[in-house]
Amino acid sequence: MGTPSDRVPLAERVEELLADGVPLTIVAAGDPVLRRGTEPYDGQLEPALLARFVEALRVTMRAAPGVGLAAPQVGVPLRIAVIEDPSPVPEEVALARGRVPQPFRVLVNPAYEPVGGTRAAFFEGCLSVPGWQAVVARHAEVRLTGQDEHGRALDEVFSGWPARIVQHETDHLDGVLYLDRAEPRSLSSNLAMAERWAQPTPEEAARALGFELP
Repeated sequence: MGTPSDRVPLAERVEELLADGVPLTIVAAGDPVLRRGTEPYDGQLEPALLARFVEALRVTMRAAPGVGLAAPQVGVPLRIAVIEDPSPVPEEVALARGRVPQPFRVLVNPAYEPVGGTRAAFFEGCLSVPGWQAVVARHAEVRLTGQDEHGRALDEVFSGWPARIVQHETDHLDGVLYLDRAEPRSLSSNLAMAERWAQPTPEEAARALGFELP
């Protein structure tokens, strides 16, 4: 049996969220909405409301700040996410991680599949798990399909850090947190990251903390 809020129509729930103003509150790990998966988007929000919700996600992501935000992270179980990465990192880091700027974009009903068998492992964090980071091995290249907020088809190959972002955000829509895929021995506080593991790659952390990289 669901709670009363579970039975509120999604459009009404979104209207209530937006009425409280932006940025929206980001849901933290432990809230069931992050684990239930999401409904495919099929017009549950009329176009004007969808546009307002997407803008609220954008404002919330930027204010956090983060490079992606999925609807469940603000309590809405719809298969919608936004991404944007200005990539404000040193060139050495950008090269090691394949991090290149990504414009703001909306992912509706996204799904990904690996392209090739190469995997890359780097420290990763999440706005819904504040204060911590861990090493996650992910597909180095993925094909992402879905639609944008206007219903136009999306079929694009992402590699490097952008591939990591779209995998992370799409996972949210399936009730998966990055911790589910992380190397447990790598779990580090943000303070430890700043003091010890700020290198472009996690090789030193792997040696010191005792975990393997792909």
